[in-house]
Amino acid sequence: MAGPRVVIIGAGVVGAALADEISARGWTEVTVVDQGPLPATGGSSSHAPGLVFQTNSSKTMTELARYTVEKFCSLDVDGKPCFLQVGGLEVATTPERLTELHRRHGWITAWGIESRLLTPDECVERHPLVDRDKVLGGLLVPTDGLAKAVLAVEAQIRRATERGVRFLARHEVLDVTRADGEVTGVLTDQGEIPADIVVCCAGIWGPKIARMVGMNLPLTPLAHQLAWTGPVPALAGQTEEAVRPILRHQDADLYYRDRFDGIGIGYYGHRPMPISADDILSVDEADEMPSVLKFTEEDFEDAWTQTQSLLPATKEAKVEEGINGLFSFTTDNFPLLGESPDVKGFWVAEAVWVTHSAGVGRAMAEWLVDGHCSSFDLHECDVNRFEPHQLSPEYVLARDCQNFVEVYDILHPLQPSGDPRPIRTSPFHARQQEHGAFFLEANGWERPQWYEANAGLVEGRSIPTPNDWAAQFWSPIVGAEAQVTRETVAMYDMTALKRLEVSGPGSAEFLERLCTGKVAKSVGSVTYTLLLDHDGGIRSDITVARLARDLFQVGANGNLDLDWFTRHLPADGTVQVRDITPGTCCIGLWGPLARKVLQPLTDEDFTNDGLKYFRAKRAYIGSVPVTAMRLSYVGELGWELYTTADQGQKLWDTLWQAARPLGGVIAGRGAFNSLRLEKGYRSFGTDMTYEHDPYEAGVGFAVKLDKDDFIGKAALERRKENVRRRLTCLTIDDPRSVVLGKEPVYDGDRAVGYVTSAAYGYTIGKGIAYAWLPAEQATPGTRVQIGYFDRRVDAVVAEEPLFDPTMSRLRG
Repeated sequence: MAGPRVVIIGAGVVGAALADEISARGWTEVTVVDQGPLPATGGSSSHAPGLVFQTNSSKTMTELARYTVEKFCSLDVDGKPCFLQVGGLEVATTPERLTELHRRHGWITAWGIESRLLTPDECVERHPLVDRDKVLGGLLVPTDGLAKAVLAVEAQIRRATERGVRFLARHEVLDVTRADGEVTGVLTDQGEIPADIVVCCAGIWGPKIARMVGMNLPLTPLAHQLAWTGPVPALAGQTEEAVRPILRHQDADLYYRDRFDGIGIGYYGHRPMPISADDILSVDEADEMPSVLKFTEEDFEDAWTQTQSLLPATKEAKVEEGINGLFSFTTDNFPLLGESPDVKGFWVAEAVWVTHSAGVGRAMAEWLVDGHCSSFDLHECDVNRFEPHQLSPEYVLARDCQNFVEVYDILHPLQPSGDPRPIRTSPFHARQQEHGAFFLEANGWERPQWYEANAGLVEGRSIPTPNDWAAQFWSPIVGAEAQVTRETVAMYDMTALKRLEVSGPGSAEFLERLCTGKVAKSVGSVTYTLLLDHDGGIRSDITVARLARDLFQVGANGNLDLDWFTRHLPADGTVQVRDITPGTCCIGLWGPLARKVLQPLTDEDFTNDGLKYFRAKRAYIGSVPVTAMRLSYVGELGWELYTTADQGQKLWDTLWQAARPLGGVIAGRGAFNSLRLEKGYRSFGTDMTYEHDPYEAGVGFAVKLDKDDFIGKAALERRKENVRRRLTCLTIDDPRSVVLGKEPVYDGDRAVGYVTSAAYGYTIGKGIAYAWLPAEQATPGTRVQIGYFDRRVDAVVAEEPLFDPTMSRLRG
């Protein structure tokens, strides 16, 4: 099959990879255009230093890098290799960095790539230029190395060309033409090219191209310094381009690579140097190439001093050349992949570095040809993941520059984002400040982690202090708030939960088509259900409340759910979907005394018979109109209480006045996370993602295969009987051994899985970790170990849920 007409804008390392991958899948009506010459087009690929370090806290990013390494190792151009697999070495010069290397070793082990922790002597053995007295240890990944980006572009161009793909150099894109909300072609300075699909792989020019169809890309080109020494006497006679591992000295924001008898030095320690995509010179205007700016020697002074300290042999050399090379940065350090929400057929594959390029090429080819990506979980990379505020120019510039500054920093998983902040505050914010809330950020919302006003609750309670790493962004107040929730009642701010309204005469049928559960039930029903992709993978878990015949409220996970709903709307206009989050708010009122708080405040019947578990009703709480849903993410009796933003503070005050005499508290996200893990409740994006199906993830109860067809049903019926891995509950007896997630799980010396979510269970008195394990090792009683920095933590597979398995507290 020739496939649809595809135009790829940009013939750099991403565009070339996509052309190769998509033509290998049978789509050959493909044209690739670039404003520059081939294969060195003048973008970031043309000057990229080529260092490929696969280690990443994201499993997806590591897997994209692994595929890139594997593919580039198989490519050559007339016998010249596209990848020099010399290995990658990260060294530590401070105790904090050495500890961090143990964490990074855990990541790469969890994601299934070989690595080794090295002693100082072993570091010098691998890289003899390193000063033995400066390093405390290192991390070696043998399969890392140097990508020859321009050669890789040429190799993939040749392969794609043999299958019929056209590559047009020196074609400047002037516009992306469209009609009736769909792309029709690409207008260049040499004419128009018809297209059914346009994929923007323009790199640092991506925002400029995307604006042609009204799309706002949160991407900033930033200059990054790369310098080359002249001959280093200690390397005299080296005839191979690279023999030593690529090297990272992250304590000084530096990396290094061989170039025969000289060394390349990359530096992130200088001031951020952003530039607008509109201000990048054209190919003909640039002295060298558009992505290369003049080297600013004053910004490199500290880099050279630090280099001579770590690599003393460089004292006998000089920096002979350098550039400030442009690379793409995003607000969350992930690529931008996917289709425009507004213009059908316009896709982007942007903010992709050489390290992940071939993996992204494969992912995009699968997505385009098959309708979904089967090789990689792309939820972190989907361009439609952003909230509206995250696309504002001020936000994008500030966060992209911050990410440049922090690129080699040691960042805690809970570390708050920087400015601009605060951005979104709930109606309860003033009251939370009065109670000494410690705020972290969630999708721009200021969300309390705990409240200092509850410090007095800690006295007399057994709340163990975790290890130093886990104790960051933690307080014993977290444990007290969790325990009091189980004892009396607590109020939780749930406003950051995404809320969608689905309405119209076709809404029930629409939701039935998308959801795995039966949601077209009686008015007042609430259903926990899943959204699946066509391959049966979990796209999200949601709650659907039927508030009227043609009105539903959906508790969603983020903007990708809104995007998914919007893309599947019927063309006849019988269904409308809108995000009601900004105009509403929510309080979770939970605990054994929750009914004693709520019932005196309303004329409605909130007894067990009056509002059963997983039912909803409209009511007045005092003078405040609410939608009350009887469900609980912490495993206690209670309700989610929704109202409009203008009456949120009044609702808070009304509930707090009633709860306080009963010993009630306000509680934060720290307690919430502990309680939900005790109850075994999954978190999408952390515990389960696109790569998992419901039966593996332990949420098969949310699938009703006896209902009419829904998206993913056919695939799920094939996958149901072939469960090879399971999301598994582990408990840890040592109270100081609280892990945080993404650690490897070992069976003896063999890594067999990885942790997703973890916390201390203040009710059960044990540490809790959920982990993906092979099905045969997910049997209760099985003993495993979790790799935590430089040690192993004993854990055991447990029956779940750990708390209230009979559900008596929820249903009482």
